[in-house]
Amino acid sequence: MAIFALILCVSCNQKNKIEVAEDESIVYFCKEITPENILKLYEALGVKQEGKIGLKVHFGEEGNQNYLNPELLRPLVEKVHPTFVETNVLYVSKRRFTDSHIALAKEHGFTFAPIDILDADAEVEFPAEGLKHFSKVKGGSHFNDYDAYIVYSHFKGHVSSGFGGAIKNVSMGFASPGGKMAMHASAYPACGDVSACTKCNRCAQQCPAGAITITENGPVIDSSKCIGCAKCIAECSLGIFNSGEKANTDVFLERLVEYAKVFCEKKPMVFINVMDNISKLCDCSSKAPAPFMEKIGAVASTDIVAIDMVCHQLTALKQKTEDAFLDVNGISGMGQIEYACKLGLGHKKYVLVDVTTGKRITLEEALR
Repeated sequence: MAIFALILCVSCNQKNKIEVAEDESIVYFCKEITPENILKLYEALGVKQEGKIGLKVHFGEEGNQNYLNPELLRPLVEKVHPTFVETNVLYVSKRRFTDSHIALAKEHGFTFAPIDILDADAEVEFPAEGLKHFSKVKGGSHFNDYDAYIVYSHFKGHVSSGFGGAIKNVSMGFASPGGKMAMHASAYPACGDVSACTKCNRCAQQCPAGAITITENGPVIDSSKCIGCAKCIAECSLGIFNSGEKANTDVFLERLVEYAKVFCEKKPMVFINVMDNISKLCDCSSKAPAPFMEKIGAVASTDIVAIDMVCHQLTALKQKTEDAFLDVNGISGMGQIEYACKLGLGHKKYVLVDVTTGKRITLEEALR
């Protein structure tokens, strides 16, 4: 029998107290995704955030239909009075420049809190010690303006990382365009069967590095220019582009985690993941395919590893497979979780708690 040196009792702001071992974390769950339940998840964490609070969101790409309805956040915003925060993107989009990024956010309904694009004024570098890939990371100069963050993530697929959850929302979401480029470097996409190419030129137009040329035989990627952002994969509905070699994928996932580690260690953060409109592509895609999975629910935790682990396992169980995103994208995102655990960002073990009853539940019970 395993003997734990320490048992922690954590209050969930309800009558019951949940006991967890020192190598476990609590993840709160609600099946019904409502504005009231999003607030309840946050309150269940029992974390008192003071000062200036940033609410890290994703405003949704122009043309994307899967991003989360901002109205889910209204009660939370009314209670905490945070600022919606984001950073500009690397690729060609309204979200590449601050003014058009804010305008698009408001068009998508993010109108009931102030908006701050963290790299609007400048990019800054933060030191990173003891990491494999980085000695510094790049973020927006406004990052340090906030005392704490709520990281609100849409758990869904991604062509380069398998899935995108809390880890990716912190790493890529707080990184400046220069930081995004650094994470993508060496994770180069490749062309598959180009015979299906209709020469619509969308991939070339969307490439932020100007690395794609459309020839008589189809698209060609100039590897000397490619920055590995994978925008071509997301934008080509014909599936002509793929993620390249697995080794590059492993490096990309490690780089995501290292950026997340630096940001998480600089400011206190709590995490909320929503599993709804789960598509194989992320909310950065202007032509994301229809969701392949129905809504599951929402979760919250103070542990960035445990929350993504729960979502990964719930989606796999719902899909009746080992890895739902490996099935739909050909890439497993588990490397994020494994490396994050190795770097000490959190625990893979967790206790799942129904936020409405305060009682432990199993994954199977969460899906009923």
